[in-house]
Amino acid sequence: MSAAAGGPAGPATVDLNADLGESFGRWVLGDDEALLPLVSSANVACGFHAGDPLTLRRTCEGAAAHGVAVGAQVGYRDLAGFGRRFVDVDPDDLAADVLYQLGALDGLARAAGTRVTYLKPHGALYHAAARDDGQAGAVVAAVVAYDRSLPVLGLPGSRLLALAADAGLTAVPEAFADRAYTPDGGLVDRRSPGAVLHDADEVAARVVRLATTGEVEAVDGSVVAVRAASVCVHGDSPGAVAMAGAVRTALADAGVAVAAFAPPPARA
Repeated sequence: MSAAAGGPAGPATVDLNADLGESFGRWVLGDDEALLPLVSSANVACGFHAGDPLTLRRTCEGAAAHGVAVGAQVGYRDLAGFGRRFVDVDPDDLAADVLYQLGALDGLARAAGTRVTYLKPHGALYHAAARDDGQAGAVVAAVVAYDRSLPVLGLPGSRLLALAADAGLTAVPEAFADRAYTPDGGLVDRRSPGAVLHDADEVAARVVRLATTGEVEAVDGSVVAVRAASVCVHGDSPGAVAMAGAVRTALADAGVAVAAFAPPPARA
């Protein structure tokens, strides 16, 4: 998958997003409470790949309290595999699954005093929708059916963003702070050594470069153009809180503001 290239140097403002709400019952994953003050957008699980209703409601409440945008992070029905296994779902079934997840999370968000303001696929669905028209089209169809004003967050140059734009939706490209890139602008497979980055200072420097120049260094040392309005820090990664804090500090030092691309509603 080729990254979108060209254009001016990076924006003076960038969104910082993280995957949250992924704990399930007694199993705790990530530190949502510590991450929420550091990000501008929260990709909240919707119960299919992770998260239980109480966890999701509390995550939405935390996001509302911190003025953080809530995004529906929809995935395959795969709790055991954390949504990282491809599921060959018929597009009609997938569209209904995505619509179900989107509506459920939006209900919990509204009860928490906020609402869902964008959608992002998770894990295997994210990658399938990047390259497959059937899977991407199902995600787009669900958003169109629910609320055409919702932006779709995804990989630059992906089929998901292309089909979202064709449907009249706002397509928002994102980059990844803690993932290694291939020379063609794709992400290195998680199963490969070095696919996930763990050094907070290295990650912070990469994000500043992304935000100010629109470039990232690939695994082979080449420079890849990556146009992104949002940067993701994975909330389930070890050291995610320290990493997000380092990124925020580095962006501030570089004069780059952090703000949601799809702001939450004003609190009454």
